[in-house]
Amino acid sequence: MKGGYKNITASLRQRLLNKARETGRPFNELLQYFAMERFLYRLSKSPYASDFVLKGALMLTVWEAPLSRPTMDIDLLGQIDNSVEAIAGVTRAICRQKVDPDGISFDEDSIEGERITEDADYEGVRIRFRGSLGTAQVAMQLDVGFGDVVVPEPEFTEYPTILDLPNPKLRGYSRESTIAEKFEAMVKLGILNSRMKDFFDIWLMLRQYDFEGPKLATAIVKTFSVRRTDITTEPIALTSSFAEDPAKDAQWRAFIRKNRLTNVSPDLGEVIKAIAAFLGPIAKSMAAGKPFKANWSAPGPWSE
Repeated sequence: MKGGYKNITASLRQRLLNKARETGRPFNELLQYFAMERFLYRLSKSPYASDFVLKGALMLTVWEAPLSRPTMDIDLLGQIDNSVEAIAGVTRAICRQKVDPDGISFDEDSIEGERITEDADYEGVRIRFRGSLGTAQVAMQLDVGFGDVVVPEPEFTEYPTILDLPNPKLRGYSRESTIAEKFEAMVKLGILNSRMKDFFDIWLMLRQYDFEGPKLATAIVKTFSVRRTDITTEPIALTSSFAEDPAKDAQWRAFIRKNRLTNVSPDLGEVIKAIAAFLGPIAKSMAAGKPFKANWSAPGPWSE
């Protein structure tokens, strides 16, 4: 069996190398996504599948968003005991979950956990461990948050696979709550915000997807309420003064370079102008305590 597993591993590694050449993506990036995908598959087959909701950049993969930025982490909403020890224990069980051979193995003895509070979307638990495809090592990271509300409620979704292997089937975040949480972070952090990925993700989504205004507004209201953040009619992050700040401009350009994003404007002002047209009207309605009734047909504008 050892020889057979070795052959499977070598075959899958070669297929990933071929895929990297075909798509022009770096092999290490593809390997990272493959390892995250296979971890999610183990989660989906485990008794803990219904205890977590997939969120973050990997949901952009589920939604088949073009231009989505690469990520190294798996973001989850946990609806389970939020102690570091409990999440580490669940991760060990998922690493041990039996599945048909897919070349990937996860080292449960390498698992380390910590509580995260700084520079994070939420207070939660971070788990680090190692995965491998033969001799190729993969650094794995799970960021698990707690207490947030998802509007509309999470639905089971199929996560797309890189190779012809079984798909993970997991509960996934809604687009509405994804935007709501990123917007809340923008408002809360104000001029201190260095999270350029949030600006990119919202810009990408407003250009690609239609939204029912009342549904998006409800998600925003509930997220701000749960996170105890007040809304203003003109959040600093959506103003020209934020866009023209030299530090923010430098952070935006560095983000674009690091993530090899070629189809988004290097001008942060253009991106913020688009986001302000998308979220500004909802912010004004929220601040005034009025219902928001318009609908968004990508790439906009809002229409009654």
